[in-house]
Amino acid sequence: MGVMEKMRNSTSSILWILIFSFGILWVLADVDFFSGFTAGPSNLGDVNGDAISFEEYNNRVSFYTDQFSQQTGGSAMTPELRTLYENQAWEDLVAARLFQQKMDQLGISVTDNELIEMITGDNPDPFIRQQFADESGNIDRIALRAAIEAPENSQAWIMIEQQLRDNRRQQKMGNYITSGLRVSSMDIKNEFIKNNSFADIQYIRFPFSDVSDDEITISEADLTEYHRNNAALFQREETFRFRYVSWEKTPTAQDTLNAIQDVEDLRNAFEASQNDSLFLSSYQSEVRYRNEFIPVDEIDEDFSAVIDLEVGEVSEVMMINNAPHAIKKIDQQGESIKFAVLTFPVMADPIGTIDRLAENAEEFEFYASSDGFETEAERRDLEIQTATATKGSPFIPGLGSSQITLDALEDLGRNRISDPIELNDRFIVIQLLERVPSGLRPLDEVRQQVENAVRTEKRKEILYDRVRDLRAQNQDLETLAAAAGKEIVVATDVRMASNTLEGAGREIKVIGSIFGMEIGQLSQPVQGENAIFVIHADDISMVNESAMTPAQRSEIRSQLEQQKLMSFNEVFLEKLKEEASITDNRSRLIR
Repeated sequence: MGVMEKMRNSTSSILWILIFSFGILWVLADVDFFSGFTAGPSNLGDVNGDAISFEEYNNRVSFYTDQFSQQTGGSAMTPELRTLYENQAWEDLVAARLFQQKMDQLGISVTDNELIEMITGDNPDPFIRQQFADESGNIDRIALRAAIEAPENSQAWIMIEQQLRDNRRQQKMGNYITSGLRVSSMDIKNEFIKNNSFADIQYIRFPFSDVSDDEITISEADLTEYHRNNAALFQREETFRFRYVSWEKTPTAQDTLNAIQDVEDLRNAFEASQNDSLFLSSYQSEVRYRNEFIPVDEIDEDFSAVIDLEVGEVSEVMMINNAPHAIKKIDQQGESIKFAVLTFPVMADPIGTIDRLAENAEEFEFYASSDGFETEAERRDLEIQTATATKGSPFIPGLGSSQITLDALEDLGRNRISDPIELNDRFIVIQLLERVPSGLRPLDEVRQQVENAVRTEKRKEILYDRVRDLRAQNQDLETLAAAAGKEIVVATDVRMASNTLEGAGREIKVIGSIFGMEIGQLSQPVQGENAIFVIHADDISMVNESAMTPAQRSEIRSQLEQQKLMSFNEVFLEKLKEEASITDNRSRLIR
């Protein structure tokens, strides 16, 4: 019996099976059985199982964007800056979760009695004191009691109490941390001495460049040994090799005409304006208002048309440096003129031009994903460019600083093509070619870097031996300078805590050696960052600890505690991250 005949004979059975199967599917769909497979993550991420919601993430992003809007007067935010704020919002929420969990682990809490004391105690929380202080600065207990007992304030008090608990809890955590970061009396003494000890010196500087390349011989063994012994210098983070095509956000001819028309439309209002400073500010003119008279012979040639205008008259729209300008003659005194300039930059239209570029990028990504990146680029006559990015470093040669691109690369698999990415000045679509793991870079890859380092080390050795021989033959600075053909440099009031030496730049090691010398002593050669030094100590004034006042001691203690706390917090947070299980669903849900 043929296959087709068997199928015809089985038709009734197959139909009943299909009907039964569809019935089951309808029932399962009706009870939302498949939503668990299709819905994806329900939260933006979590930290050790503690979920981070869309709402709190969006609120945090809004906090940053609102701040930007207030600071810039509502200026448009670039895609890169928004990505920076989004990443900062995520890091804030992760850090908050980690600190909260650590406080829970340490058993740091705030009791009800503590909370009551913070509100109604003898020394209430600063927030309560601020809200219920009378004219004398004392707590108005009657007003406070009335606010507590008012039924309409019940929800507000719940929020206030929670905030007070959180603040006190964080304060306890801070106290816990700082208790292990004590600043000793020796720390304070050393800091006082470093900041208040000075020296007057003379020195001769022998820069490493005095040794020519012809005097240096480098072998393969030298390179191999340096590369092996200094492996930490040649470690790399995970890197991404990729290629991309781009669409520049270049204004079109129509965009230029639109900008010209914008200025033209404001000419009459500009001419009628009684407050030109406010007018230019309101319309965000690129040229700021100058409330001063400019001599005619000092007026920029681009604005010279103002000379022939009547007072109060506005010029025709002129193109200056590829932007439309209208100039108003405000007043004239003799050969000096006061004027104002209205101008807007020509920008790509966000609807006509930018949307069209975005559509082009989306179409490219769609067809490139099926037909191939090179094929589609050739079809559209687009130039393919290659680049390399390093994890943790948003600067990408060819693209500039682009956290958006770095985020996209981290989410891509090998040979996968990204969705269109909007940068500040262009749209790009990228294809990841290779993901190179972190580790020691091979010698062949860093050969030039290793060779330069070895050459520098050999140059230092040669110069040190040369200066040591000269120093042995000359017992004072003057004869040494004459023998070496060098000048003596005088440096006064060299502070022990300073990082830079007058006439020599950043030389911490050299400054440190000065304060180990005796007055009148001529040093042996001292190797610095960029040169070999021979130093004569004219005078060294080491401050005595007894000169420190109580106020200075307190100030130094506070400074050192703050420095230690900032350093510890960075390390502490990174350690918490290393030990935590952090899930980030942003790439799946919102990128």
